[in-house]
Amino acid sequence: MKVRLLGTAAGGGFPQWNCACAMCAACRTGAPEVPARSQDCLAVSPQGTDWYLVNASPDIRSQVVSAPCLAPGPGPRDTPLRGALLTDAELDHTLGLMLLREGGGLSVWAPPAVLHALGERFPIRDTVARYGDWHWEPAGVSLGGLTVSALGVSDKRPKYARGSTVDGPWVVAYRLADPATGGVLVYAPCLATWPPGFDELVDGASCVLLDGTFFSPREMTGTGTSTAAQHAMGHVPIDGPGGSLERIRAHAGSGTRWMYTHLNNTNPVLDRRSPEYRRVCEAGVEVPEDGTTLNL
Repeated sequence: MKVRLLGTAAGGGFPQWNCACAMCAACRTGAPEVPARSQDCLAVSPQGTDWYLVNASPDIRSQVVSAPCLAPGPGPRDTPLRGALLTDAELDHTLGLMLLREGGGLSVWAPPAVLHALGERFPIRDTVARYGDWHWEPAGVSLGGLTVSALGVSDKRPKYARGSTVDGPWVVAYRLADPATGGVLVYAPCLATWPPGFDELVDGASCVLLDGTFFSPREMTGTGTSTAAQHAMGHVPIDGPGGSLERIRAHAGSGTRWMYTHLNNTNPVLDRRSPEYRRVCEAGVEVPEDGTTLNL
């Protein structure tokens, strides 16, 4: 299984266009230790020719153009993109589908609640249907030869669907396994907590791409956002009691490669000079940049 991290930042990217926080200001200086990042999204392939998106960010055009493995050809309109697998219905993870309308259609797999939201609450499905042959299906057990397992991790609805009475899960984590190589990728960019069943989902994984949105539980208070409001965003912090770094330590020695993705623009680990970045690295966890590739 081949994996390319197309984007590694949370919603709004890094630097965020309307933010003058310390991290965004540092990024705008051009310091190489604080590289810019696009919004979280990845592409996976069982053999390196047919590729599937996992989420579709609003930055999808630039992400695809910058990835040689996703270049079109050999025909003038051929593309290696075969479809997209969605973890949730957030705009940060779905708007990119509308920017792929020129392709004439793709297959999209998602939890039933997500399919409902994109059909009734934010009608992406009806919009792109006017441009080509799109197929929308509940997430199954396979993806181009890769075995797929899903774990519901949250019932947090996007703002546009808060009034929906459709049962969840509204957010899932995926385990993608390659039967040919035994490689296993777990992708969990949105974790409100470390939920029941998650330890089992990551057990034996080759690599886990984990929600690294916030470093601390009070990180956004300096931006005028309360701790309660940050918690309501549905992202377990890296640090502190119950934080993900503490839970990762319980898997020490497993051979799993851990990586933080979906990094918010306020997160100090974005700066490779920061003590927070060093602390994460010393714990054996990586903070990969956009364009990182994995062979599992």
